[in-house]
Amino acid sequence: MVVSLNIFEDALFAAIAAIGFSSISNTPRRTYAACALAAATGHAVRFLLMSAEWFNMHIIPASAIAAFVVGMIAVALAPRIKCPAEVCLFPALLPMIPGMYAYHTIEALLLCIGHNGEDEFVHYMYLLFYNGFTCAFIVLCMAVGANIPIFMFKKISFQATR
Repeated sequence: MVVSLNIFEDALFAAIAAIGFSSISNTPRRTYAACALAAATGHAVRFLLMSAEWFNMHIIPASAIAAFVVGMIAVALAPRIKCPAEVCLFPALLPMIPGMYAYHTIEALLLCIGHNGEDEFVHYMYLLFYNGFTCAFIVLCMAVGANIPIFMFKKISFQATR
């Protein structure tokens, strides 16, 4: 019960964020529901893959799989909303951007520069590399995972623009 409530809460906030990102991107209003559905589903998939006992996946592959799911939904809904798949895809992916890893990367960089002791410097350098590489690979895997469905189903994803 608690896990399903957490998944629903995660999906709801991702949908709200996707609608916000979609609105500031000046997309047509008819795309808001598709963006919300794609974001909610993708975020719920990532949350489930990371938190469920039988999956317990790291955030990098979980983000790649979730981005693939978002890409599949965007490609499937593109003809229905009469817009390119990217119109739905990018606002739906933005809530999954790893902001905390980016923040901790900059924080570790500043702490690394500000400390003179070798032990502290090595510790903060480790945090800098760990958070920086994690952030970079999450974004890279999300970009690859989201674009695979667009290239797999070129005919469907590009027919919305004709």
